[in-house]
Parts: sequence; C-alpha cells; structure tokens
Amino acid sequence: MVVRTLITTAKENTWPKDKNRPVLFLGEWCKLYKRKNLWEGMDSKTIKYHWDDRNKLKNDYILLLDIHEKFLFQLSEILNKTHNTNYSIRYWRILIGPWLGWFVQIVYDRWFMLNKAIEEERIDDCIVIKKDYLDEVTNDMSEFGNSIIYDDWNELIYGQLLQICWHDRVSIQLINNIDNQKNKSEWQNKIDKKTSIGFFNIFRNSLKKLLPFFNSLFPKDSGYLFISSYLPLLSDFKLQIRLGQFPKLWPTPSTPLVEANEAFRKWSIDINQSKNNSFENIVAKLIPMHIPKIYLEGYDILKEVSDKLPWPSKPKGIFTGTLWSDTEVFKIWAAEKTEHGVPLIIGQHGGHYGTSPFAFSEDHQIKISDKFISWGWQDDARPNIIPIGNLKGFGLDCSHDPNGKALMVEYTIPRYSYFLYAVAISGQFLDYFNDQKVFLNSLSKTLREKILIRVNSVDYDWSLSDRFEDYMPELEVDLGHQNIRNLIRKSRIFIATYNATTYLESMTWNIPTIIFWDEKNWELKEDVQPFFDLLKSVGIFHDSPSSASRHLESIWDNVDGWWFSDSVQNARITFCNNFSRIPKDPLKELEFFFKEL
Repeated sequence: MVVRTLITTAKENTWPKDKNRPVLFLGEWCKLYKRKNLWEGMDSKTIKYHWDDRNKLKNDYILLLDIHEKFLFQLSEILNKTHNTNYSIRYWRILIGPWLGWFVQIVYDRWFMLNKAIEEERIDDCIVIKKDYLDEVTNDMSEFGNSIIYDDWNELIYGQLLQICWHDRVSIQLINNIDNQKNKSEWQNKIDKKTSIGFFNIFRNSLKKLLPFFNSLFPKDSGYLFISSYLPLLSDFKLQIRLGQFPKLWPTPSTPLVEANEAFRKWSIDINQSKNNSFENIVAKLIPMHIPKIYLEGYDILKEVSDKLPWPSKPKGIFTGTLWSDTEVFKIWAAEKTEHGVPLIIGQHGGHYGTSPFAFSEDHQIKISDKFISWGWQDDARPNIIPIGNLKGFGLDCSHDPNGKALMVEYTIPRYSYFLYAVAISGQFLDYFNDQKVFLNSLSKTLREKILIRVNSVDYDWSLSDRFEDYMPELEVDLGHQNIRNLIRKSRIFIATYNATTYLESMTWNIPTIIFWDEKNWELKEDVQPFFDLLKSVGIFHDSPSSASRHLESIWDNVDGWWFSDSVQNARITFCNNFSRIPKDPLKELEFFFKEL
C-alpha cells in the first residue's frame, strides 16, 4: 500500500502526479466536510482512533505525565548548562512546562497512530515532503500552539516519525515542497483579520502605548503585580486600591523573534531506554529539533527584555489568570521572582476546572502556583487551591427575555489533538455533532425554528455552520461575532452542549439553563458526580440529547415557571456555590486573601 504522510493538506502543488495514491486517515479527525470537496475521487482508508478507547486515554494521560516529569528534569539540567544558570526545576517548569507537556502528548498521539497504521495496513511505500527542521522550529509557545493545528506542522511530524522509526520497514519517497508559503486556512485568516482591525483593537493598541507614561506617575517598587487577572477591570482597580496601591494596567511585551541555529541544538537527552523505537527514545530525539527558539537561541534576549520591564522589582505577589501559558516575557519574569520567594497566584479563568478527572492545563497551573484561586471547588490532595469564587463574574450581571428564543452554544476543537483533558478529541467532534443533530431532530419543527445556534467564530475547518445549514435549513445560525451576553438578553433559555465556561456563567446570572453532553467523551470526577446528579434531578443537566430535547419541549411555554421553582433554584445555588460562586463581598475576600499572603 502506498500512502502520503499527511492527509488533510490537499495543496495541489504538493501532491504527486499520481492522484490515485490512497490517502490514509489516522483516525477520523482528518475527514473534512463534504462541501469542501477536498477528497473527491481520492481512495482513502480510516484507521480507528486509539483514544476512542477512553480508558486508554486516561491511562495514557498518567503515563505521559510521568514522561513529562522525566524530560522536564533532564531539560532543566541541559538548559542550565546551556545558559550557564542554576535555576530550579520549578523555574523551568514555569517557562517551558506548557510547551513540553503539549509536545509529549501531541507526539505520542501521532507516533501511536502511525505505528497502528503500519502494523494494521501493511504500508509499503510513503511519500514525504522534504522539510528542513530548522525552518519549521517555532519561535515560542504561542506560535507552537498555532502551528500544531495546521496541516503543515503535522505533515512535518509524520514525516520525521516515519524517517526515525520506520525507515527500515517503509520505502520513503521524498518530494520537494513547491509552495514554501504556509497555507493558512480560512479560519486562521479570520483570526488574523479579527486581531488586526476594529475599533477595539485600535483603542487597545493606543492604550498600551500610553500605559508606561501613566504607570510612571505613580511608581511603587514593592506592590502586588496584577496582570491579566481575569477580573472585570473595575473590580481589578478597586482591589488594588484596597491593597494600598494605585491601580495600574501593565502591557506585556511581545516575545522577541530569533533565528534558529543548529549549534544550539547539538545535544541529546539520555533516557536509558533499551528499545530504540520506544516512545521515550523517539520523543528524546525530537525535542532538540522542536524546542522553541526562545528557550534556546533567544533565551539571553528574552532574559534581557525581562530584566528591563518596568514592573515592580520586589513585588509582594504576582497575580494572573491567563499569562502562565504562552506569554514568554511574563513567564521568565515570574519564574525569576519565584526563585526569590515571591508568591505566584493564578486565578481560574474559565470552566471545566475541578470537574475533570484529568486535565493537563489544570494540573500545570496548580503545580507552578503558590496559590490557585478556584471558582468555588476544593481538592484535599492539593491544599494550595483556594476557593474564592468566579473571578470573571464579580460585579457583572445579565438578564433574559421570557418570550425570546433558545440560545444553543456550540463547541469546536482543532482537528488534531493537542494537550489532554476530558473532552471530545479530534474526530470525536463528529460524535459531538451527531448529538447536536439528535437533539434538534427530536424537537418539533415549530420549536426548532425558535433555536438560535451560536457557533464559534474560529471553526478549525469543521464547517459547522455549513453542516447545520445542510442538515436543517430552517435553523438560525450566529457565527460567533456578537457579544454572547447580548444574545442571552434576547433569549428565554440557554442551552449548553459541552463542559466549559458558558453554563457556569449563565447559571451564575440565574439565566434558565439546560445542559447536555455525552459523559463517555466528557468524563466527570467521581467526587463531583453528585452535583451533576442534583442538576439532573431537576432537569438542568442531561446525559443524552433526546432527554434534553424532551425537557425543553415540556417547559417551553413556561420556562421561568420551571426555572424559578424552589427545587431548581436550590439545585442551582448548591451547584454554583461549589463551581461558580459569587461571594457577598468578593473584593473583601480577595483583599483578605492577598493580605494573608
């Protein structure tokens, strides 16, 4: 069998002349929507996706966390030696931990599926596009996160894995890549356009230029650093005043751009594995080829930018909600301060936290922080989690229209897996979409016409709005550009279809809410199941789309009567107190928390 390594690219100038070569789908994530007609006439096969076995997924998550820790220890030593430093593992965890965790979990998925394909399908020949790995090294975590959902980056990884692992079993034909420009898909172009124009972005960029001037008028070198706290701006300012400092907004410098230099990458990781093709040996070979440039070639430049920041040199504490992942200047600055005993506080910045049996992002944030502020949940095994409340919801409110439509908010994910947590992954999105169809198809046509479907403005080439239009043309679809609170104000009920932030917000605002998802692909922690069972007992949570649709039909003519009944309100309040709490005086609680540090 002869295949091409990558399966979703479909750039005509990179295909071999023989268009009849079979295409191998490594799981269903590569099946683009039929309206795109990318695979018309192509001979294709699908290999069953390994993480459709969710028990394997959970076990693999534990395995990959152990591998992540092993490589983090090794990389800490290598980077200290390379940069003539002597920082702790915690320092390097803050700086490179997100990238390393993603990379290990991503490469494992690609490696496992290629091995599965070769073992099951008896592949004889494969076509690989020539790529110089130095040209493909990402600059930082942000660029890495954007690249791994492109076809180009995955083509590179598949090609490298084939040449490292299976060069003796598969005949590899290298072909030139005629098109050297990265082929941005439609959704990425939308992101670029959205982030480059518009009044808000022009205003924000102008404000960033003025911030250093305003901050210099009220200098203080030992206050708390609040940056991207996730608090509403007014609450952020009020809290800083309560803590005895003039409120400041700090801009975050961009990551410096640097060039790859092979001399920085001539090192190896010794992991003492006897089998050459073991996953750990393979990823050990790939890490020096893929570790972002800012951690190697650009480290000294990044450190210099960090040292020149106008931020407090001796802060009492560092508080952020969002900069811990891919904001390199903040990460290296915060890592340096923690080496000198400055506490790092991270605030929960969305949903899914505290409910998932496994989630790399959650685990990482709690490991690197001295204190992690949750929206209400606790974990006896992790005492640094402090349940204060829904930071995003402090001081905000929203109403609904008892005679309005139903607002149904849709989920989207990249077609390729990235970091692991308990959600639908890759091609499992198609199972999720089928559940949406079951829910809608179970409704009467009259009620279906009163549903507003909100899709994500970033679609990842799933063409979700097209799918809904083809399946049920009578549906009204919002493309995700409007402010969601404006849509809620016009709706009588909010329908949440996945485990994330949206239903926590709607229930906090006391908006009538129905939640449904397939617990097979959206697992819950054992100790939180009783809270969802409570929601299930009053009709808020449903584990099947047909159950949710039946309930919507039954309450449609008097949604408020159902929602504001004692049993539903008691269940809502109990749930929100644990997962989306709004304290009576949230700023007072936060003030006490920070002063106790």
